[in-house]
Amino acid sequence: MSRHRTYLDHNATAPLRPQAAVAITAAMGVCGNPSSVHHEGRRARAIIETAREQVARLVNCKPLEVVFTSGATEANAWVIGWGEWTTIMSADIEHDSVRGSVARASGSHRALTVGTDGLIDDSEISKYGAAAVEAGGRTLVVLQMANNETGVLQPVAATAEVCRNHNLHLHTDAVQIPGRMPIDFAALGADTLSLSSHKLGGPAGVGALIIRDGVKLASFMTGGGQERRRRAGTENLVGIAGFGAAAEAVNADSDASTRLAGLRDRLEAGLLEMSPSAVIVGSKSPRLPNTTSIALPGHLAETMVIKLDLAGIAVSAGAACSSGKVGASHVLTAMGLGADAASNAIRISLGWNSSEADVETFLEVWGVVTQPRAMRAVA
Repeated sequence: MSRHRTYLDHNATAPLRPQAAVAITAAMGVCGNPSSVHHEGRRARAIIETAREQVARLVNCKPLEVVFTSGATEANAWVIGWGEWTTIMSADIEHDSVRGSVARASGSHRALTVGTDGLIDDSEISKYGAAAVEAGGRTLVVLQMANNETGVLQPVAATAEVCRNHNLHLHTDAVQIPGRMPIDFAALGADTLSLSSHKLGGPAGVGALIIRDGVKLASFMTGGGQERRRRAGTENLVGIAGFGAAAEAVNADSDASTRLAGLRDRLEAGLLEMSPSAVIVGSKSPRLPNTTSIALPGHLAETMVIKLDLAGIAVSAGAACSSGKVGASHVLTAMGLGADAASNAIRISLGWNSSEADVETFLEVWGVVTQPRAMRAVA
């Protein structure tokens, strides 16, 4: 069996795109504070504003609506924690950066119901929203565009219309969308949207919060005039340059969704042929074209991840590890799929440099590691 590494964990982080590496290297040679008015400062400012335009094209928004952050975790925390919300509505399938911020936020929390298909019950937003408006105060609805574990796509545009009718603020975590599917913030209707550079092939440690023009949101940090006085602190010039270049590479890759869907479908067909008892989570729902969450009865997720890693394949577990203790996936648990599925699911996620050879290598390895005594075969 080949010892060549096959990376299939793009939803965790994507390999750095060559375009981003070039931009990062060039930005490292620029000496100047973007807030300075001299030549060096203006040169640095030009890099940031070029990247802002590139990210704006990525999601079809105005450049002035793009606020650079340290990542989507910060962007999510900003909206949830700085909005002085009376009520927050969200589901337990959200990313931990959302769930943690909601748990710490003031005000009441309304948990949205999720079906076994991974989709929220959006009728609850109308019901809870009407009650929240009647009670007074400000209400936030948080709804991810795509789940990082299952790839299931939520009805964000339809939810945005409901939110507008009830004067509710809608925030969406769109981290998993760019590079997999097109995104149109102008048409979507959300008030705020979070992005992360390293999910689409840019560097880690940089992201963006898209704030719809006219939406009022308290500044995340004060002490300087950066980012239109919404986030103080000298900008991460190198990271922002790489983020912008990665965004521009995504903009140029118009057939990414079709290519990724073809690879995913081949992978899933091969998996089910070899493992007919396997369950592909969310297979009946709209999904990202690059993501497969698969639960194989009798095979714990953490064990499968180790077996695949030893055979040269990088994937993620649907279960979360903390301090050596493995717990069932909170996403699959919220979907009501039961303890077995929630503990057995692994996630395979394709990306910009995934190939047919990667899929065939994975299927070859899968056929070995799912057999009895597979650890001996791959050790």
